Amino acid sequence: MSAGRRATRWLHGALLLLIALYSIFPIYMVTIESLKTIHEDVFGSPFYVLHPTLDWYQDLFDTVEYQRQGEILQPTVPFLLWARNTGIVFAASLALILTASLMAGYALGRLRPPGWRWTRRVLLATFLIPQTLLFLPLYRLVFHLGLDDSLLALIITYPFLAIPFCAWLFSVYFQKLSPEIEESAYVEGASRLTAFLRIVLPMSWPVVVAAGLFALGVISSDFILAGVFLPNEWHQTIAAGMATMDVSLEDLTVVSGVSLGGLPVVVIGALFAGSYVRGLTAAMTEGA
Repeated sequence: MSAGRRATRWLHGALLLLIALYSIFPIYMVTIESLKTIHEDVFGSPFYVLHPTLDWYQDLFDTVEYQRQGEILQPTVPFLLWARNTGIVFAASLALILTASLMAGYALGRLRPPGWRWTRRVLLATFLIPQTLLFLPLYRLVFHLGLDDSLLALIITYPFLAIPFCAWLFSVYFQKLSPEIEESAYVEGASRLTAFLRIVLPMSWPVVVAAGLFALGVISSDFILAGVFLPNEWHQTIAAGMATMDVSLEDLTVVSGVSLGGLPVVVIGALFAGSYVRGLTAAMTEGA
């Protein structure tokens, strides 16, 4: 290998390392901040912690301190309740997103109804609309359906944010997928649905993972819709609940809540990173 090519590879590696460090740095800072004592937070270094503590994490699950709400005593920070609400919303939203996106993507890429190319382009274009412009229409929809202050408000609105891109991703994958894969099942008497569920869907697993991780990233980054649609503290998700808590130099509980709430998303992303890359690659190469 020539010296010029080696230098180019080293340069590319250094740039990738810088991009990785730049991406991980905010997560690192939040984690470090959540492990500091009050004294070290004020007088210590912002980049490392010398005397880590888990007191702020313990406060998230503390059931000793209570606040009175009418005649009922409730825990000060209902983190476990927020976590349960978040799990319900994420699971239901992902199920809706993946089901609707698979059906739409298969219809556009495989069945190709009239105008399927423009329909796919419109889907991708609608994904680029800023979420702030969609806020008022979605709020009116939720209000007229009587779903305000209900988890169903997020379950029906989050799919609007992710389905356009996920459906486009599936459509470009199914467009160039060899039809012989399904035709062999038709010869044996299988229906289109059976062929899709038993043959096409298992083969499309990396693309499903890629769409699922993308949708998870979209819905987990939202706190505006959750904060507005769920004003009741006991109905909120982790993101909305953390946004309502006070932040001060004397109480870093909210920082520990943000760090702990984001941990499952980071772990899921790390576990399925390989499938995510293979899914995007398969969608782009098959549907290019």
